Amino acid sequence: MTLTLYKWTHEHYHDAIDAGLFDEQPVELLQGDIVIMPPEREAHACYSSDAAEYLRRLLGNRASVRETKPVTLPYNSEPVPDIAIVKPPLRGYLAHHPYPTDIFWLIEYSNTTLVKDLGKKKQIYAAAGIQEYWVSDLKNSQLKVFRDQLQGNYQTELTLLEGIISPLSFPDVAIDVCRLFS
Repeated sequence: MTLTLYKWTHEHYHDAIDAGLFDEQPVELLQGDIVIMPPEREAHACYSSDAAEYLRRLLGNRASVRETKPVTLPYNSEPVPDIAIVKPPLRGYLAHHPYPTDIFWLIEYSNTTLVKDLGKKKQIYAAAGIQEYWVSDLKNSQLKVFRDQLQGNYQTELTLLEGIISPLSFPDVAIDVCRLFS
């Protein structure tokens, strides 16, 4: 017996959202699959919110920081990263969520979702042309940085426990790595 799965398109996914189908359960669309998002525990919520405020102060009006809001990517994906640093103004996204060309970089906070964030989500972000993707690994108190997207893959991978990092889009902005997870 062959198992056939229904693959959702952006359009059908948005229709289902508009119909209230997912009102009781947070979900995201990953390569046509609807994936249930686990609830945030305290550390995840605290560190991601603190990091978003920190990034807003550092970036000022040069970028907008969106927290747990969808981004629309190719291949029927509409993930909900913990933090998306996007081109301003935020009102530019009234008719659509940010597209890859609107995104400077994305950050996921991982405690229970590390496998998904370092696997499927990393693959989706690279295939979409997202130039930089960070994963704040709360279990191991480290920052994983993926950069230099080329032909659907990240060419550079860094693991940082401390120090300063500057995002590719803002090389003059110094971000204290420890502020992202401790």
